[in-house]
Amino acid sequence: MKRAHSCVGFAACLSLAAVGCAITSARAAAPATAQVKLAAPVQTERFVLKPGQDVIGRVQIVRLKPHQVLSDVARLFDVGYDAIKHANPKVNPWLASVGTPVIVPTQFILPDAPHVGIVVDIAAMRLFYFPPHKPGQPQIVITHPVGIGRLGWPTYTGVTRIVGHIAHPAWIPPRSILAEHAREGVPLPRVVPAGPNNPLGNWAMPLAATGYHTDVLIHGTDKPAGVGRRVSHGCIHLYPEDIKQLFREVPNGTPVRIVNQPYLFGWKDGRLYMQAYGALKDDKRPWKTNATLLDHMLTRTLIHHLARADQRIDWQRVRALVASPKIVPLAVSGTGLVGEGLVATLVQNRLPKGSAWNGQTHLPLTRTEFHKIMARYDASLKGKHAADLKSDRADLRAHRAGGAQVSGAARGAD
Repeated sequence: MKRAHSCVGFAACLSLAAVGCAITSARAAAPATAQVKLAAPVQTERFVLKPGQDVIGRVQIVRLKPHQVLSDVARLFDVGYDAIKHANPKVNPWLASVGTPVIVPTQFILPDAPHVGIVVDIAAMRLFYFPPHKPGQPQIVITHPVGIGRLGWPTYTGVTRIVGHIAHPAWIPPRSILAEHAREGVPLPRVVPAGPNNPLGNWAMPLAATGYHTDVLIHGTDKPAGVGRRVSHGCIHLYPEDIKQLFREVPNGTPVRIVNQPYLFGWKDGRLYMQAYGALKDDKRPWKTNATLLDHMLTRTLIHHLARADQRIDWQRVRALVASPKIVPLAVSGTGLVGEGLVATLVQNRLPKGSAWNGQTHLPLTRTEFHKIMARYDASLKGKHAADLKSDRADLRAHRAGGAQVSGAARGAD
């Protein structure tokens, strides 16, 4: 049977609400059972870059299957929970009906950073790994969603590097986290052993000294539903399958650049596109009132593209996206629908070929457990742990002065 590649146009649909948009393709109204007639989903994790390319992937749409919720679709397509929820503001994360169309935000503008090693954009809650390549060979980028530091425990930004690989780590929580858990009535042991309940998951890569209050790691998690949210005490979380892949591929010494870029610009199909994630709550930069901040995100290359195409930026559209971020890249130059429409592909609701995940999870999470986790992670801890952080810094100085890391254990935040 011939497959139909259904393109779904969302004209004048800046809300990007899957149930609030007019779907212009007749095939888009097909029942959820007609999956075989739809295009296969495209992989969302590994891309071969053309020279100068800074926009990767494409937006996809699926229809919910029985017993499927937004977090299931997020993991299936390797996107974060907040991203898929933000792209579908009118879809109930837990109670959406079978057949509900869900926008899967699987198109990304690369951060404005050197394409070397690992780049993490905490505003996008996404990691990009640029493996080494020889001259004349194409550049590859591997990208995965991440969980970052919650309010009161911001993730470090700056340049550091991978300094180790720890398989099946035990976790040595700092005193601040021990105190926090004690206050909440769920005390932690001094050492959390390796296993299915370890917050570090099965794989951890410590980073070099950052000046942060405790050691920072890139690691897995025992709570995959928290990936793509502000869930950690400063560390960078990945889905279990994603950290396993990076653990194998990323060597010690790899540079890690952690940036905070909530608004990105890229060139695609002869137009300037903008991807608006929105500023984090503790980002104090005046993005909505200081246009200079956005000007700095326009590289010389992008300005050159605009000049050659004789195009101007629709600053009214840019301001609208700053005020109301839409997660997916939208055009902000050129003629016709400038930033007012999204073109996405309706695809089969299944694991894309080439994914790091095999579709199987050994970490089930009930709805009640999920809400409990998210309620705890969303709570701001400002003002609660200043004294604990001071003691953490003292612990960290003593730990680093003492020399080598404990074998098979990771000391630091989760």
